Amino acid sequence: VGTQAAVLAGLDITMLVEFQPPHDSEWGDHHHVSRAIKFLYYTTIVTAFCANILVVAQSTALAVLGSSIALRGPDGSMISATDSMYQERKPVFLAFGVGLTATVLSVISAVWLVLSPEAAIVCVSITLFTILRMYRAWLRINRSFGFDESETVDFTDIFEGPAAIMGVST
Repeated sequence: VGTQAAVLAGLDITMLVEFQPPHDSEWGDHHHVSRAIKFLYYTTIVTAFCANILVVAQSTALAVLGSSIALRGPDGSMISATDSMYQERKPVFLAFGVGLTATVLSVISAVWLVLSPEAAIVCVSITLFTILRMYRAWLRINRSFGFDESETVDFTDIFEGPAAIMGVST
């Protein structure tokens, strides 16, 4: 997820820096509409960039700190690291979803700023269809891989069950 977020952050910063919307004066008496659309564009693209950078930072911290404590920590560190990393996946996925959605939403504002109304309507329709497909795919995948948290595997059966590993006494 961190790699995809880094790619999206690169796209977002490019969309922020390189996009040159027409000046408000080109909108004539409707300059307030231009300003409102620009406001929506810049807030969504900055939100997207920040959310994606957050994912990169979280993913990096989890990869470095999680594996570090799991491999070199005190007894039981592997289990606590695995549990902690599992819990942290939700905020990372949420931030990734926000970043991806905001990136796609910024396209809606951008097309209204640079295209004719007819072309903008077609492009907005395509973008909204894409958002709907992304949401449905997320629901489908979440259902496919979801499970009851109370049924998760733990190591109790290994450490305390009939097949428990016993140390050799001397």
